[in-house]
Amino acid sequence: MFRNIVIGISGGVDSAISALLLKQRGYNVLGVFMKNWDEFDELGACSGEQDYRDAEYTCQKLGIELRVVNYVKDYWNSVFSSFLDDYQNGLTPNPDILCNKYIKFDLFYKYAREQLKCDAIATGHYAKTSFGNFLEQYNANDDVHLLIPCDKFKDQTFFLSGIQRHALSRTMFPLGDSLKSDVKVLAIKCGLARLARKKESTGICFVGNRDFKEFIKEYIHPRPGHFVDIDTGQIVGTHNGIHEWTIGQRCRLASCLRPYFVAQKDVASNTIYVASGHEHPALLNDVICASAPNWLCDDPLNVVGEAANASVTRELRCRFRFQHTKPLVDCVVKKCANNKARVTITLDKPLRALTPGQYAVFYSETVCLGSARIISAWRGERDVAQLAELHVKTELLEHS
Repeated sequence: MFRNIVIGISGGVDSAISALLLKQRGYNVLGVFMKNWDEFDELGACSGEQDYRDAEYTCQKLGIELRVVNYVKDYWNSVFSSFLDDYQNGLTPNPDILCNKYIKFDLFYKYAREQLKCDAIATGHYAKTSFGNFLEQYNANDDVHLLIPCDKFKDQTFFLSGIQRHALSRTMFPLGDSLKSDVKVLAIKCGLARLARKKESTGICFVGNRDFKEFIKEYIHPRPGHFVDIDTGQIVGTHNGIHEWTIGQRCRLASCLRPYFVAQKDVASNTIYVASGHEHPALLNDVICASAPNWLCDDPLNVVGEAANASVTRELRCRFRFQHTKPLVDCVVKKCANNKARVTITLDKPLRALTPGQYAVFYSETVCLGSARIISAWRGERDVAQLAELHVKTELLEHS
């Protein structure tokens, strides 16, 4: 059923070995390099050019055709513009989740299926689905689920939690049962040692190796404001804009002997409230308000039948993380009492630096269930008046 596969070739070792595994299984493989960013670094060299050369090298070695598709304008409009808007409004976005949602598993998926007429797409992500790494268990009548891969350290389901479920049903993840160390060994054995030695990209792709504060200055003008001690209300320093700082980040203030960390950001007054000490109570929260979830399963909070007309509150007991490298924490998810489109997440234990703009990603023991964007976080109970005020302040998130 699945013969013609289009794979995204990034120029890295993971997509290269994914393409190799597809070839070894006898699929007709076509590689596509996605150009998402058109920027030159300080040395005048386009940061994506080396990736493209490595993609060409990969396809030549494997004997597959490589095509290039340009998503620069789409990436700017769907990912980068939102990224800038969020930072200007005191939020900390996750562009990798948005890139997967709007580019790789939407535009690229449609391009591969509709224009290239492929049977399925493939990527080098470390992830699995219930249909199998090569869609061996595909069933058009069944629902697909996103599963945690064999390599728990490289697990990339976090970044896939925002995509549409239908795209998963025709996506192959050849590395679902592979360890990163084994992928590099295989690359060396098959003559792709150059990729095995290539430094892995980390952080925000379009920032690259540049200092984030220097990068963001190119797009957002400085707006000086005050650092204020959250306990005393005293001004303890100045900053060049809330867009340069994120919750939990250390502030090295020359006039202060004790370390301060960002606890809150007030956009209206352009004030950053800082807390003294890495584990200050102001940095620890256990209740989250989040936007309407993107479920990769049947909506577990949906009430159907007779119960839908009754005063019934369904809740989901699951596991949570908001940073892909952090351990999972048990939680309860339920719809907000005063806004059914949103959800409230109550954690079993407080976590440090829960950050508005980031994503709450939900898991069972083996399945990634979906995600919701964090609007706010607090400690313990909050009264109705405060929630009403929160609703007014966070309307921007609902439309981003």
